[in-house]
Amino acid sequence: MARQTWQERRANGRAARERTPRSAHEAIGDVDRDPIELLRMSSKGRVDALIPLRYGRMLVSPFTFYRGSAIVQAHDLAATPDSGIAIQICGDCHLSNFGGFATPERALIFDLNDFDETAHGPWEWDLKRLVASFTIAGRHLGHGDLAADEFAFFAARSYQTHLREYAEMSVLDLWYERITFDRMYDTVLSDDARRRIKRGIERASRRTHETMLPKLADRTGDTWRIRDAPPAVFHIRGKHTLIDGNDTWMTLKRSREEIFAALLRDYVTTLTPERARLLAQFRFQDVAFKVVGVGSVGTRCLVLLLTDHHDRPLFLQMKEASTSVVARYAKHAKHTNESEHDGQRVVHGQRLMQAATDPFLGWATGPLGRTLYIRQLRDMKISAEIETYSDEAFREYAALCGWALARAHAKSGGLALEISGYIGNSDRMADALVRYGRGYADQVEKDYEVFRTACRDGKLQARSDADMAGDFAP
Repeated sequence: MARQTWQERRANGRAARERTPRSAHEAIGDVDRDPIELLRMSSKGRVDALIPLRYGRMLVSPFTFYRGSAIVQAHDLAATPDSGIAIQICGDCHLSNFGGFATPERALIFDLNDFDETAHGPWEWDLKRLVASFTIAGRHLGHGDLAADEFAFFAARSYQTHLREYAEMSVLDLWYERITFDRMYDTVLSDDARRRIKRGIERASRRTHETMLPKLADRTGDTWRIRDAPPAVFHIRGKHTLIDGNDTWMTLKRSREEIFAALLRDYVTTLTPERARLLAQFRFQDVAFKVVGVGSVGTRCLVLLLTDHHDRPLFLQMKEASTSVVARYAKHAKHTNESEHDGQRVVHGQRLMQAATDPFLGWATGPLGRTLYIRQLRDMKISAEIETYSDEAFREYAALCGWALARAHAKSGGLALEISGYIGNSDRMADALVRYGRGYADQVEKDYEVFRTACRDGKLQARSDADMAGDFAP
């Protein structure tokens, strides 16, 4: 079969509009469901004592509720029309899952940074989740409905513009494409945005393993021990543990050292030989449970502390991976292999979508068959402080996120020509997505009120970090 020309591929994208007009994307999907039942479904298998903390963090605002309820939006999106063009997607593409981090060469870049839900699915799902996040956050932070619509438009239009540029790039140029902080500085228009980028570079330079060590651990003799700070950090079998004695992890008969030696041996086989050799120069010191994020609270997440022969640290995060919400609901969802390891799924998606990935990114099978993925903890990682953003800064940030998502989709799917052909040059798609963001923000606010009522009436238990920390106060 002859290879199609780029003109034919772009025309294929345009032809998809006949099946699904761009205006159809304003539909918010199947919202005739109980959000509480969906949240309970996504809480199954988590650490029981931490589920109230998950709900407590979601209870802070409609936006934090949105961050923690990817399963609800995936359910709703399953009933929306799409172009029929499926690629590897992030699956949880909201504005707080973008940020800065260091490449292996120590350059600071801006990119997607969370791939727990990554899978093969409709590219529109990522863009819709991103657009809606700007609408919801813009409203919640007091910018007003019109400004929130504007943020959503900037994200959608930036995605469209940059995807068209990437559709015209060679495959290798696209593979090497990176959004560095220097490029961002030259791209943004406002002095405020430039100041924020400079401050971000300074913050990132201070977020290294060595600066983390005295904040997270204490030295006793020639060993380091991670400091308990419940509910955020605790040793699994320590006096501050939040894991119930009947939990399967607590019933394991092997010692901690035996368990993690086996786990690390499994993990090392997923690294390239030179990176495995690099890791071999570090000595295991300690491991503790570490609660992260909003949607991930309650999943098995560990932090490992290792040191080299100079006593310099390496912190690794070992995080449980379970079935993606995209794989659960998208009709296009598929695995490379039907029995694919969910940790491997996360790693595969991250390597496909990110411009540069963590050299220690890999996967392993933990105790009792739980699937995990491993990466560095917080190495020069920074995130946007959206609570301090002006309207102008929010617009600039929306455009940056749209740009980063366009790059990730163009690289992961190899279908930038088709997607760009579908979107076209007009504002029709962006306008439809603004209407989607507005309609879905209305729905999220309704769901949030249902959630608040369930917490108030005792159907769900919600506790804040401060409440739970008080349980351990002397």
